[in-house]
Amino acid sequence: MLQPFNYHTHTFRCRHAEGEDREYVEAAIKAGYKILGFSDHCPWVYEDGFVSTMRMAPGDVEGYFHSLETLRDEYKNEIQIFIGFESEYVPELMEGQDRLLSDFPLDYMILGQHFLGQEHKSVYLGAPLRNDEILHRYVDTVIEGVKTGKYLYVAHPDVIHFIGSEKYYETEMTRLCTFLMEADMPIEINQLGAADGRQYPSDRFFQIAKKIGNTCIVGIDAHAPHQLLNKRGSAITEEFIQKHSLPLLQAPPLS
Repeated sequence: MLQPFNYHTHTFRCRHAEGEDREYVEAAIKAGYKILGFSDHCPWVYEDGFVSTMRMAPGDVEGYFHSLETLRDEYKNEIQIFIGFESEYVPELMEGQDRLLSDFPLDYMILGQHFLGQEHKSVYLGAPLRNDEILHRYVDTVIEGVKTGKYLYVAHPDVIHFIGSEKYYETEMTRLCTFLMEADMPIEINQLGAADGRQYPSDRFFQIAKKIGNTCIVGIDAHAPHQLLNKRGSAITEEFIQKHSLPLLQAPPLS
C-alpha cells in the first residue's frame, strides 16, 4: 500500500469485475486502507437503446448506492467509504447522466477516458492506434472534461495506446500534462495496469509528467477484492514511482 487511500474500485455491476461489495471493504481494511472510494463504471442513458457490456446499467444505480451506504454505516469505525463513479466525458450524454444521478448522494467522479464518444460508435483507446487525430482529440477531450469541474482526478491518463510518431506523442502529452498541472489536477498511476503488464502506466508518459511537475495518485483500479491486497502489484508500482521520482499526493483529496 503506497497511500492509505484508494478511490478507484469497481463492483460486479460493471460486468467485468467480481466479488461482493462487502468483500472489497473487508479486503481494504485488511490491507490497512483508511479510505476506500468506490468508482464503478458510470452508466450512460443511451437514446438509441444500446446496452453496454462493460459498465453499470442505469437500473443498477439505486442498488449500488443502497449497498454502499449500508456498508459505509456498518464499517464507519474501521474505514471511511466514499461513493463515486469512473466515467468518460461524452458531451452529448452528460445531461442524461446528470439527470440519472441527481437524486443520489454522489461523492465524486474520476475521469477515465476509454472512448472518444459513445462506446458503440467510437474506437477503444486501449487498442494500438497510429492516428494523430485520435491522439489530438483524446487530449482535447480530457482537457474539456477537466474544465467541467466534475472530476476528482484523471484515471490512467496514459491509457491511449498510441504507436505512431514519438515526437507527436511527446507534443500532445506535454500539452495534456501542462494543462493538468496548471489545473492542479492529479494524475493516476494505475496499479492494475502495472500488475498486469499493460501499456500503462507508461514510462514515456510519466517521463513527461515528471518534467512538467504533475502530482500523482495511485489508483488500484480493483476489479476483484484480492487486488486491494496485491503486494506484488504494489511493489511493481512502487518501483515505477521510484524509477521516475514521481511526487505522490500527501493527503487524500476527499476525507
